[in-house]
Parts: sequence; structure tokens; C-alpha cells
Amino acid sequence: MGQREGGSGGRRGRHGSEGVRTRLFLRLLPLLLIIGGAVYEYVTPSGFPGAPLFSAAPLVAAPFFSLGATILAGAASIGAITVVHLRFTENLDSVFVTEIVTVATVCLLACVLNRIVYRGYEQLASAREIAQAAQLAVLPEPARRLGGFVIAARYEAAQADAFIGGDLYAVQDTPHGIRIIVGDVRGKGMGAVAAVAVVIGAFREAAEQEGTLEAVAQRLERALAREGTRRSGIDDFEGFTTAVLAEIPHGVELVRVLNRGHPSPLLLLGDGTVRPLDPCQAALPLGMSELGSWPDRAVEAAFPSAATLLLYTDGLSEARDPSGRFYDPAARLSGRVFPGPEELLAALAAEVRAHTGDGTKDDMALLAVRRG
Repeated sequence: MGQREGGSGGRRGRHGSEGVRTRLFLRLLPLLLIIGGAVYEYVTPSGFPGAPLFSAAPLVAAPFFSLGATILAGAASIGAITVVHLRFTENLDSVFVTEIVTVATVCLLACVLNRIVYRGYEQLASAREIAQAAQLAVLPEPARRLGGFVIAARYEAAQADAFIGGDLYAVQDTPHGIRIIVGDVRGKGMGAVAAVAVVIGAFREAAEQEGTLEAVAQRLERALAREGTRRSGIDDFEGFTTAVLAEIPHGVELVRVLNRGHPSPLLLLGDGTVRPLDPCQAALPLGMSELGSWPDRAVEAAFPSAATLLLYTDGLSEARDPSGRFYDPAARLSGRVFPGPEELLAALAAEVRAHTGDGTKDDMALLAVRRG
């Protein structure tokens, strides 16, 4: 029997810890600069001003703190200059006045910078909201329970704060059974998002209407061909989508898989056994029919109770550690049993972050379907 494992909790990686330390240092830096300037002026003779350190305090505060905190940093710098200056004389000499004017001027500029940065943050927040809305529209979360199956999906973006890229997944209950697609569109950016929308839209329509997975694949091929005629530039010749289609018929402990140049799904049995569902014949990705055509052939495998079907993109199987070794999901999952698909995907995401040292280079889409 396999070793039962629970879900993987949140794990703060090396880069996450470094980020926390960096943010803490930046929060303390204005205060450290003011203290450093005061100490410098106090221990040095008159005529050696610490204006550079005092001026730096509001500048550092501007992009990281509120407008009030920026003004406070400038006021604290001016106050520190005044207090330390009393060590030498009670008169307002030219050095003192020059320092005060310099720090006040820099503080005013820091306030302007703070407002510019604040507006940039507002625009970034708006862009994130739009990206989240686009993700929900193009790549909605599948139902957690569908036709007696428990389903989990996870999208891990390689770029921080990115929400969606070229990886895709969809699950649909149809008259022919539960039909699934997981794929990876060539390219990045909004062009890849547009292609994802085309593939998902074509799949949802074809999954309802077509009687076989082979026919669904052909519908997707035609949809991408139509999209290609509307593109310009290099994508006309090189645009493609790797994809794997799966079908779980109603009332039968069976799964059919059709692979178009995509990493093979894994079938995780209840005893910890892992079975790759490799295609019987290699096939080109979708959108490359001009280079040649081969008949699509789905493979069938038993899908017993308590088994889990895992589909993923190459962000999982091609994740490398610092020495260049790939993450092997079949080997890593062999002999292990998870309470459910959510725990399985959480563990995979955590292990990939650990394997790469939080340095993933590609997006990763994961989808798991467990027969209850």
C-alpha cells in the first residue's frame, strides 16, 4: 500500500524569506538614515554636514510609504539637523541653513514622487483586477464535483503577479461523458490568451456535439486554422497548441485519452501505483496540420474507484533544479496516496517550488479528477 499524505501547507521558500527581509530593511531604512546622519554630524567637526543621509530618508520613504510618512521622514531629518547643530553653536550659520534648505527641497521632491508612485500602484491594481476578470472569463474554475467525480484545478504562473498565460484546462459534463482538455498554447502575452480563448470556446462546443474524441480534436484543429488566417507575422507559420483530451464515459470505469504532442497524463491508483497513459502513436500538436496529418487514435485504460487522473502541462514535467535535473512526476508520485485531488495538486505545486528553488521558468496548469 502507498504512503498516505495530507495536503501540503504553505511553504515559504528561499526567495520568499529574502523578500520578507528586504521589505523589513526598506521599512527601517529611512529611520536608519536619519540616525546615521545624526551620528555622523555629532561625531564630526563643524563643516562636515550629514545632508546626504538626511536627504535620502524622505526619498527612500516616498515609494514605500504614505505621503504622511514621507513628510514625517523629512520633518524628522530637519529636526535631527537642528538638534545636532546645537552641539556646535546656537547661531544659524550658513552650513545649517544650507542643510535645512537642501533637505526641505528633497522632501518636496519626494512628496511629488510619492504621488506618482501611488498613481502607478492604482493603475497596477486596476490591471490586476482586469487580469483576474479575464482569467475567470477565459479559464473558469471547474466544478469541484461533477457526475460522481471530485475535480481540482490549479494554475501556477511563473511570473509573479501574473494570472493567466498560455496554459489552459476545461472540464465539461456532456452526453458522451465527462470530457476534459489540458493544453499549452505556444507563445506568451495577450496573443497566447486570445488563443486560449479560441481553444476553450471550440472545445466546449465540440465536446457537446461530437460523438468521439477524435472528432473533437478535428474541430479544435479547424478552429485554430481559422484563427491562423486572422493572424499576421510569424504566428501564421509557427502557432500551435499541445493538448491532451480525455473522456470518462458515464457508468463505465474507463477513461479514453487522445494526445496531441502533450505530456502524457498519469493514472494514480488507490494503492499508490502510477500508470502513464502514453499515446499509441505520436501526433503533432493542434494547429500544425500543414506539416502532415496522422489519424487521431485515443487510448483506453481502466479507471477504477479511488483512482485519480492527473493532467498537467510541461511546466511540471520540465521544471529543473539548479543542477538541470527535470522534475519527474511519475517517479515522485509512485507509492504515495493523497486524500483527494486538492491535496495532490497542492503537494505537486509545493514540490516543484522546492525542486526549482522558487525559480520556475514556465507556467504550470494542473488538473486532477478522482473517481469517488
